Amino acid sequence: MREFVERLRARGDLMVVDKEIDPFHEMAAVTHNAMKRWGKPILFTNVKGTKFPVVTNVYGSRERLAEVIGIDADDFCRQWSNLANLGRGSGAPFVKAEEEERIDVKMSDLPLITYSDRDGGAYFTSAMFIAKDPDTGVGNLSYHRSMYINDEELRCRLAPRHHLTIYHEKAEAKGEYLEAAMLIGAPATSFLTAAAPLAYDADELEVAARLKGEPMPMRKCKHIDLEVPAETEIVIEGRFLPNERRLEGPFGEFMGYYVPEAPNAVFEVLGVNVRPNALFHSILCGSEEEVLTLELSVSANIFQRLSAALPGILNVTCQPFVNHAIIQIDPQFEGHARQVMLATIGAEPIWAKVITVVDADVDIYDMDDVMWATLTRCRPDKDMMIIPETPSFYRDEDKDHWGRLLVDATKPWGREEEFIRKTIRMTNDIDLSDWFDTE
Repeated sequence: MREFVERLRARGDLMVVDKEIDPFHEMAAVTHNAMKRWGKPILFTNVKGTKFPVVTNVYGSRERLAEVIGIDADDFCRQWSNLANLGRGSGAPFVKAEEEERIDVKMSDLPLITYSDRDGGAYFTSAMFIAKDPDTGVGNLSYHRSMYINDEELRCRLAPRHHLTIYHEKAEAKGEYLEAAMLIGAPATSFLTAAAPLAYDADELEVAARLKGEPMPMRKCKHIDLEVPAETEIVIEGRFLPNERRLEGPFGEFMGYYVPEAPNAVFEVLGVNVRPNALFHSILCGSEEEVLTLELSVSANIFQRLSAALPGILNVTCQPFVNHAIIQIDPQFEGHARQVMLATIGAEPIWAKVITVVDADVDIYDMDDVMWATLTRCRPDKDMMIIPETPSFYRDEDKDHWGRLLVDATKPWGREEEFIRKTIRMTNDIDLSDWFDTE
């Protein structure tokens, strides 16, 4: 991550704040407002109560995420659908790191950031957990919020169906601890693969190493039997306690609401070590840096599964939020869009609450354009379907997200010529400075 941050700084894309800032709500407020106005990464060099600078919004744009793996920003789905194959590439993905100084610190030495108004305490939001399946030894990277309790204890939200949750359940069924490390400021490619829709038996860190294009240096942990990327800025080593749940929360999550206080997993901290001059990576929950990664993951999953089953799938995105899937197609036959919509429910059973299918001439990254297609090409009583009583988001005890809305916003079959979009000649040739004084 440090190398990528320095690249952003060198070309003037990093905003640097030297004024002292309080991690208790003030930092979140400044970050929120600055991201809305400029959308750039921010480095806070003077954080009250800690010596560590905080960097945020590093991966908060489609363009920056694409840059990390060297692809075109508009071709994300196609590239991500190849991630699983990258994980099975030839050659060793890892190499033993050269000896590098690591400094031992306490949890309370780190920036303890409180984000939302009603949060139950300070949270670690950017840490990806690395752990191994107790049965197979296959590694996993994943994100889970963690509430700071003291120097020895964090409480973590391990959601149902997540791989780390399964590992934890396997270990505690045997009455055993599950060793894990929290990586803050890990290699940039691992930020992507930790959220990628990889198979259960795929190792996200191995995929990250192959995306990096060269073997990833690894080093052994001091307190647990795991290896971690050597260039990780901050490593928190510990273990999940078996058959132990303690209250965590409330917490302002990505959907824009508070998750109430509830019993969650307990992580025993065994040690914390950092690189010299380490950067602390923070993610403002609900911001583009968090939600965009989830949106890309869901989009890639839908694209991959639909492309394997149906022809004419051009692109997929989730806009303006992760539970609205927009699928761009080249219609091949009458009813093609309807088949795509129904197949999407099976391809993405959790997030695709609303599904809109559009033609190739619609910009799927522009919600105004998507709505234009819906309002001019979709007949509500014929081209919209409601699928009732269908589960969606897994944490939904009150069924607020049950049911699906399917919207066919493609041109009516057989009448395509009537729906050719108007264009204005020469718009791409005009330089407005030739006509207007803009200074």
